[in-house]
Amino acid sequence: MTDDDLFAPPGGRAAAPQPQPGVTPPPPPGATPPPPPPSGATPPPPGAPVPGGPVPADPGFAAGAYYAPGWQPDRPRVEPLAVASLPAGVVLGPVGIGVGGAALSRVRVRGTRGRGLAIAGMVVGAAVTAGWALGAFAWWQGDQARSPLAGDVDAPRTVSARQLVLGTCLDALPPDGEVSDVRAVPCADEHRAQVVARTDFGATEVWPGQGAVDRRVARVCTPETLGPDAPEDTVLVVWSPTEESWRDGDRTGLCLVGSTEPLPADLLG
Repeated sequence: MTDDDLFAPPGGRAAAPQPQPGVTPPPPPGATPPPPPPSGATPPPPGAPVPGGPVPADPGFAAGAYYAPGWQPDRPRVEPLAVASLPAGVVLGPVGIGVGGAALSRVRVRGTRGRGLAIAGMVVGAAVTAGWALGAFAWWQGDQARSPLAGDVDAPRTVSARQLVLGTCLDALPPDGEVSDVRAVPCADEHRAQVVARTDFGATEVWPGQGAVDRRVARVCTPETLGPDAPEDTVLVVWSPTEESWRDGDRTGLCLVGSTEPLPADLLG
């Protein structure tokens, strides 16, 4: 007999009561019994979490921990790079794309919020970058249209009238009126017009009026410009800047000779 047997009731140690299937054991001494369910309420299924007791594993909850009823974990913070990607895309274009991409990576790795902001920053950055590219292309085209030709062209091509220089040959004179684009051809090819004189106005000059501009260009557009060996049946035409083209930087006046018949290779010799 062991020492514990001294305190056993007569007849030996009593066996611990075993729970019966379907019977809820009484609470231990001193424990507060759970409140009865409200009238008409459906009792929770077996295994459901009890308010104030352990909750199942879930993002933001620690497994095995106890939480007060209604407690929720704090929402993840917004990723700072996601917030910065939108203004970066508006102001810096391609930088916004890079910042938005880095923000998406951090949102995925750190579990922070801001995926929508990061995507918006990348979209805005791409749109601003495309706008810059289109603007640069338009500026390049405009700059090319203002750059003078490098003498005689090596193949027929359409150019702006502002690009013509002394000696440039054209396939034909365009109709009377404002001239924008013309067809320049090599002087060795068949052509019916050529630039034989040019007048340049100062870049800082004030618009003197259309009549004054025409008269100034006409001073160098005379038969003496061609010399005595000029072919017959030719006409001299003055091309002057208009007030609109003057505001756009056009400061060049041209004198052209034209004919209905092909001209010699180069009237300027």
